Amino acid sequence: MSKDEEMELDGVDELPTFTLEEILAEYALNREKEEPDEIRPIPMEPEQDQRPPSPPPAAQEPEPPEEPQKAEEMEAASPQAPEPEKEEEEEKPEEKKPFRPYLRLLRRESEPPQPEEPSSEPEEPEPPRAPEEDGGQVTPFPSRAAEGFFARKLGDLRRRADQYAEHMFEDEGTEESEEVRQAERYIPGVDQEEPEEDAPPVRRRRQPPPIPDLSPQELFRRYDKGVRGVRWRIFLSLVISILALYLSFATGLRMPLPPVLTDQLPLQRMILAGMLGVVMVLTLDAVLLGLLHLITLRPELDSIVALACVANLADALLMDKLTPEMVRHPFCGLSALALTFLLWGNYAKRLGLRVACRTAASVTTPYLVTLDERKWNGRDAYAKWSGEPAGFGRQIQASDGAQRIFHVAAPLLLVGCLLCAVLSSIGRERPNEFVWCLSANLTAASSYSAALCYGIPWGALAQRLAKSGAALAGWDGVTSTGGGSSVLLSDEDLFPPGTVQLNGIKIFGDFSVDRVVGSTATLIRDSGSGLDKLFHDLLRAQGTVYRRATNFCCYEGGGLSGDIRGEQILVGTASFMHLMDVPLPQGMHVKNAVFCAIGGELAGLFVLKYTLNGAVAPALHALIRNHVVPVMATRDFNITPEMLRQRFKLPADHMEYPAIERRVELSDPNQEHSAILTAVLCRTGVDPFTEAAVGGKRLRRGVRASAGFAVLGATLGLLLSFYLTFLQSYTSLTPGNLLVFLLMWLVPTFLISDWVNRY
Repeated sequence: MSKDEEMELDGVDELPTFTLEEILAEYALNREKEEPDEIRPIPMEPEQDQRPPSPPPAAQEPEPPEEPQKAEEMEAASPQAPEPEKEEEEEKPEEKKPFRPYLRLLRRESEPPQPEEPSSEPEEPEPPRAPEEDGGQVTPFPSRAAEGFFARKLGDLRRRADQYAEHMFEDEGTEESEEVRQAERYIPGVDQEEPEEDAPPVRRRRQPPPIPDLSPQELFRRYDKGVRGVRWRIFLSLVISILALYLSFATGLRMPLPPVLTDQLPLQRMILAGMLGVVMVLTLDAVLLGLLHLITLRPELDSIVALACVANLADALLMDKLTPEMVRHPFCGLSALALTFLLWGNYAKRLGLRVACRTAASVTTPYLVTLDERKWNGRDAYAKWSGEPAGFGRQIQASDGAQRIFHVAAPLLLVGCLLCAVLSSIGRERPNEFVWCLSANLTAASSYSAALCYGIPWGALAQRLAKSGAALAGWDGVTSTGGGSSVLLSDEDLFPPGTVQLNGIKIFGDFSVDRVVGSTATLIRDSGSGLDKLFHDLLRAQGTVYRRATNFCCYEGGGLSGDIRGEQILVGTASFMHLMDVPLPQGMHVKNAVFCAIGGELAGLFVLKYTLNGAVAPALHALIRNHVVPVMATRDFNITPEMLRQRFKLPADHMEYPAIERRVELSDPNQEHSAILTAVLCRTGVDPFTEAAVGGKRLRRGVRASAGFAVLGATLGLLLSFYLTFLQSYTSLTPGNLLVFLLMWLVPTFLISDWVNRY
């Protein structure tokens, strides 16, 4: 529909025109009439006079003298508009006003609609109708008096937000000076540390026991003695245990037996006792170790296994005298199998200790890894430094994590076994069954994973770390590896020697090659950068020497400065040269290069080629997956998060990049470190470093979980055995049923041990 047709339908012959002064004058007049806190709806559609308007307050009535002036202005603005039509509109206020589409946008943006002239008699306002009854018009918002408490608060919040949004961009661009824009363009962003009050509390680490600190070479020779003969003992014990179990199940399951043993229960019991005795001899070191722990009042689960063997021997030998009416077999086969698993776990642990000591003894001055408290951002951080492995021998001989858990659980289990046996036999007036009840309780509490929960994951992890050139310093080195921790990565970790090569040299101006190379190498050496070896080799190839630099300084923009023979030397990236107002040739902006300026004039350019080792990316991903934050404590100004992200596609977003002063502190070779070693490294690079950090953390979690399952299984086994012996249920408490129960609790141990090395 055209504009002429709309005017014809609205009954308007000609559109009136208004000047800007008239619109502003009317807008200012209506603003004075409004109350300060009144909220008026802004109609988005043309108004309809289907409802009589509510009378406005008396204070908002227009003054009579202003009407003639308004009329004169309207007449002057629209001289062709007929006067009778205006009078007709005044005489008929209820007539529908013509719709002016050209005022719709102005009204929406500048001022709300003005109320019409009130009638002589005030009328009660009509209650709001539903949108369907109102022709789709917008329903006005209720007044503030009718709003609830939360609605008023929400309105105040919106009003404050609008006021803030109006003034938010007033100062935009005023603070952007030329220096600020250059800093944002050329200086890489850094991460800031959180306040100290937000840091988690420091956990006190347990000090290693007072054990002689033997050298890794001596410990390797000790653990290597007799390690090959243990395999044969484990194999023979397993074979005898399987034969004993077969003899125990044969009668109940009607399995074939030699004619001599058929229906000869006393003879079968003697044979079972003899088999258990042979297995105890084959695993004599494990039995004696368990009894030694019991004598020294530090019992473990191996002490329960040793006592179970003694109780089962006594039950097999005394069954015909104490309980001749019972038709059952002793639990000798179960105890023999428990001893086999115990010897296997001790053997796996010994192999791990042997491999770790051999790795630590392979170099005279290895790299040491320590977990320093609150090193960065209020968190503990792994630091790598060179030194003597003092304390490695003491930590490697200390008890492991599973043993420390068993030191608490084993005494309670022993007391529980004894009390339950007394209640089931003497408490039920059956003292002749005390030996049977005690042997059943001890056998059910003899967890097969007592030694495997630490021996298997530790042995496998030690073999893996040895391939990458790392060795964990015992359980004390991994006790505090949980929670939020980080690892400090230096230049040599990301780019070891040999991965950075010199592609070319260009000398500018009248400067000599010896002067440029010597000045650049001097500042690189003083900064402690990973490029020191590269420039040292270049220095020797050019036949020049280092200079003496004073007023050395490191800059956040990626550069160094110093005074050599009274002239200022600047060494850094192209961005650093821009920041220091050193003019560069047109179009020269090499990313991986070292620029040298002498006296404010560009003197030399060294183009470098960085090659990323294939083990860096998997190592960083392993750190991030295991919630260990990589912190770039680098001094090479070319190594930035942007360079690692763009060129090598590394996850630099998950890495932290401190400021230059903190990077210098974190990579200081003379800083203090923790007295407890975490690992010993015999190779450079990030691979052995991250392998030790992540492996120690996963070993800690896995061993604690596996030891928890072992204690839980032993506790449930004791309760089940007590219930069945209390009810005198001989048919339910059989060697077969108890074997299935004990083997089921081995499943979590093997699953967790496999998880420890999957990273």
